[in-house]
Amino acid sequence: MKTPHTLTDDQQVVEVEPNISSGVGVLDKAALILSCLEAGPVTLGQLVKATGLARPTAHRLAVALSHHRMVARDVQGRFMLGPRLMELANAAGADHLLAVSGAVLNQLCHVTGESAQVYRRQGNWRVCVASAERPVGLHDSIPIGTQLSMKAGSAAQVLLAWEDQNRLVEGLQDAYFSAAMLASVRRLGWAQSAGERERGTASVSAPVRSPSGKVIAAVSISGPIERLGMQPGRKYAEVVVDAAHKISQALRNV
Repeated sequence: MKTPHTLTDDQQVVEVEPNISSGVGVLDKAALILSCLEAGPVTLGQLVKATGLARPTAHRLAVALSHHRMVARDVQGRFMLGPRLMELANAAGADHLLAVSGAVLNQLCHVTGESAQVYRRQGNWRVCVASAERPVGLHDSIPIGTQLSMKAGSAAQVLLAWEDQNRLVEGLQDAYFSAAMLASVRRLGWAQSAGERERGTASVSAPVRSPSGKVIAAVSISGPIERLGMQPGRKYAEVVVDAAHKISQALRNV
């Protein structure tokens, strides 16, 4: 059985699994920082605690990664993944989520007759990264690239519900939903909202999971309350959950 490699830095010891360590210390530490930011924004203190790196080293590397746009800062000054990573993924054709979402969203839109979207969390926002629009009639148009609040809407509930306790408590501040509602989302496996993000609009969302089981996105349908009703999950939860499952399964098969 292989033992973990260790990186020493100013008498700090960081254990890195063999499949992560490359033997190039500074590269491994930078990768460790990026891995830590995968779950969302962190303060410098949280970054130090999560990585085990010395505070000056963690700060120096995070700032250096910011220079290359691989790390960014949110409005609170916390470190988060930067836009360059998305650009590189798109250039390499490695964004499997987008690759597998299109057909599923089109089918979801066809079955429900409503607009369908996939959202990812980016700092304090959720970003629409894929969509399928209702071809005719009144619809809730959300163009790709649209940034929406993490404080309202069924997709925000889904993207927050499975976060760790600290992020969950932080995310609930000034939110339209409560801790009890997020507990229900985790129990049911889907979320709904009516007039939460925008007056007169309703939505249903379900989690998309990575091959490791982490919630990485939310699949949603949205439209006028007049069509979806005040309890849209009663009618559409099953089909939205099925769409999210299909995307999750496709990611495992890539």
